[in-house]
Amino acid sequence: MTPKDAARRAMALTLSFDLVMAGLAMTLAHLALLVSDPSITHFPVEAWLLATSSFMLAATCGLVIGGVHRQVWRHIGAPDAIRIIQGIALAVMLYLPVMVALNGRLLGPLPALLLAIALWTAALFAGRMVARYRTTNAPFQIFQRLPRQSQPVLLVGDPVSWIDVLRRMESPTTGSTVRVLGLIEVDAEQPGRAVRGVPIMGNLDNLGEVIDVLALRYGSAPWVAVTGPARERAHMARILEIASVHRAEVMALGHDEAAQTLEPVRPADLLARPERDLDRTPVRELFTGTKVLVTGGGGSIGSELARQVARTAPASLAIIDSSEFNLYQIDHHLRTAHPGLQLTSHLGDVRDAVRMSAAFSQTQPDIVIHAAALKHVPLMEENICDAILTNVGGAISVARAAAASGARQFVFISTDKAVAPDNVMGATKRLAELAISRIITEAGMAGAMVRFGNVLGSSGSVVPLFERQIAAGGPVTITDPEATRYFMTIEEATSLVLQAAALQREQRHAELFVLDMGEPIAILQLAETMIRLKGKIPGVDIEIVTMGMRKGEKRHESLTYTYEQLQPTSVEGVNRVVSVAPSSELLEKQLTVLIEAARRHETSEALRLLGNLVPEYGAALAATRKRQPA
Repeated sequence: MTPKDAARRAMALTLSFDLVMAGLAMTLAHLALLVSDPSITHFPVEAWLLATSSFMLAATCGLVIGGVHRQVWRHIGAPDAIRIIQGIALAVMLYLPVMVALNGRLLGPLPALLLAIALWTAALFAGRMVARYRTTNAPFQIFQRLPRQSQPVLLVGDPVSWIDVLRRMESPTTGSTVRVLGLIEVDAEQPGRAVRGVPIMGNLDNLGEVIDVLALRYGSAPWVAVTGPARERAHMARILEIASVHRAEVMALGHDEAAQTLEPVRPADLLARPERDLDRTPVRELFTGTKVLVTGGGGSIGSELARQVARTAPASLAIIDSSEFNLYQIDHHLRTAHPGLQLTSHLGDVRDAVRMSAAFSQTQPDIVIHAAALKHVPLMEENICDAILTNVGGAISVARAAAASGARQFVFISTDKAVAPDNVMGATKRLAELAISRIITEAGMAGAMVRFGNVLGSSGSVVPLFERQIAAGGPVTITDPEATRYFMTIEEATSLVLQAAALQREQRHAELFVLDMGEPIAILQLAETMIRLKGKIPGVDIEIVTMGMRKGEKRHESLTYTYEQLQPTSVEGVNRVVSVAPSSELLEKQLTVLIEAARRHETSEALRLLGNLVPEYGAALAATRKRQPA
């Protein structure tokens, strides 16, 4: 018997019970009339048959129209109890015309009907209360008031993660808007058990069948809410695949104080990294009471850095950004969230050394976080000189302004694309690492350069692009099915950047840190998963089209060079890079020549100089030119 057949059988049994109770109620009503009226000497068989058959037919129509036959008794609450009353009322309304038409042939039609209604109502509720008692030991829960828009939910996880969730949902103070129909255990071995009266219906192998059964019983597919181990990347990918095929929406449900709150699963939930329990004390000790300046503070990463720094109660916070709108947004947010914060916002371009010098002179920061950069790889291939002026020239002007203003610490945001770069963006960030390291050492500052990969949801990230394409109905475009990228949430990345800053306080020394990005994620898998997040089937509802690698892009990124070694630090997720950084006494002079060439927009010369300063990029350039036809 298939699950759908089993569900239909259960509905048939429910309807049969309710109809048998209707017939029995009418029979008992006639017996009561026989006993109470001495003038009736024998049982009125014909009247009983007419009344009972008509009443059962009306009951069938009333219950089916009202959807009472779909109820799962162990799950019913006050809305279902109301539906039973409505079904009974509809049945009586359908029976009344028949009763009037057969009035001369029925025995005490009105008294029999009133008594039958009372007995039938009692029988229907008694049966359901017994079922409730067997599962929850609380039969009167069928009268428990549920929210009007109570959402049926199938909870996927494990018993440990379920306990608090179910307990809080049952609490009258939580105002839960969901109703848990059943539990799916990630690795269930004993389906049929129950947790706080909610049955375990199977494991992930049974998820699709259970969704189908509940959809049949309740008229639509329930939400699939994930909690505990179900939120791990491997399980999430499988749950999303099954749910999308069976047209069920997947939601995230935690087991904290907001356990009753359901939220859509985000792409960030697919990173498969356990939540890190970081000690915030070193970060607070570093930033509390200090003057902090963040460049690129209106961007996705820079604004999150500014938000996290603001929570540490700095003496002052200054933000520099070249986008008026971005600067306005972060300024408004911080002034609203932290009304006591001494905040200054400077509109300016990091390429403008005079503007940087003025801003730094005004704010006199103790700590500088340089997040401003141009990061879009294909665009930078078409705007080489601007990439050099911002990513190299801008970084140098900010570092020099920091040194001149007496800053004691400099934090630089780098990228995994700086490793063996095949593109202008990566090469400029690598060159910035080398240049800033030299300025930090000579100026006597403490320097922390932090290298990491893509952040989910940042400007220019593939995630917002996929979301827009999916919303438009597709197609979703990817560069290569084999391409992989490292991903991290903005919140996690920025938090670890500040932890790295707290690790390096040694003056006249610049250290390079690499964040633990976990395992790289295939872009194709990310696209398929995001399609499933919207309840769609990849390749069926939304097409995925391969566009080919764009100029400057690599199939796979690395976080370190072959000559670099990683050392773990006291902060989980932050590794120190041990290497002999290539340096040259002529570096400063060569940088000046490069930036001047970029200012004159001598693209070919700037590209040649960039290749000389970053040998790995120079080798990649030479290989590309060799492959090109003459």
